[in-house]
Amino acid sequence: MEKTISNKNNLQVLFEDNHIIVVNKRPGDIVQGDKTGDKPLSEVVKLYLKEKYNKPGNVYLGVVHRLDRPTSGIVLFSKTSKALPRLNKLFQKKEAQKTYWAIVKNAPPKKSDTLVHFLKRNQKQNKSYAHIKEVPDSKKAILEYRIVKKLDNYFLLEIDLHTGRHHQIRSQLSAIGSPIKGDLKYGFNRSNKDASIHLHARELKFIHPVKKEEVHIIAPPPREVLWNNCIS
Repeated sequence: MEKTISNKNNLQVLFEDNHIIVVNKRPGDIVQGDKTGDKPLSEVVKLYLKEKYNKPGNVYLGVVHRLDRPTSGIVLFSKTSKALPRLNKLFQKKEAQKTYWAIVKNAPPKKSDTLVHFLKRNQKQNKSYAHIKEVPDSKKAILEYRIVKKLDNYFLLEIDLHTGRHHQIRSQLSAIGSPIKGDLKYGFNRSNKDASIHLHARELKFIHPVKKEEVHIIAPPPREVLWNNCIS
């Protein structure tokens, strides 16, 4: 399903029922509150639910997973305490299928490949370093990529994640010489004007925690020239 419901909170709702809500995060939004003090997406969703259903008190909302601040795309929240632990378990057991889009300037060495690295996180730099062989305190990271479209000066990659490591896609693509457009931290030569990077959580498939039916979400990328060329 690829649809967007906009509202006065400037929130793009992709799917909602009694138990879950899925939104399309804009680049620059933070999913949960942090030291910046900026209003997080979770609070925007709470406000949306409060106004939509005229809820008098606090609104329950469970954060299931996150996206990096400069990244756009699908974020899933739980609307009930019943659904949250089930969704958490689903993600922990890697039973949710996540597909991303990334735009890179340098084509990867192969048209499609499985990348296996060992990522070591540097907390001070908020950065993960990719190693070919296991090093102390590293975690194994696996993804599959394929080139799906050649743009004028860039390439669109589709990526399936097999593990969910810190900055995994950004770090692994940088390690093969294909940093994501705008991602200065991982080796791209200049930033995007809005501080975004061209990484988009495009697709999510999972079994509904209560209804036990498959939910399949597709998120349109940001309205911007390069992304527009990807879907034209």
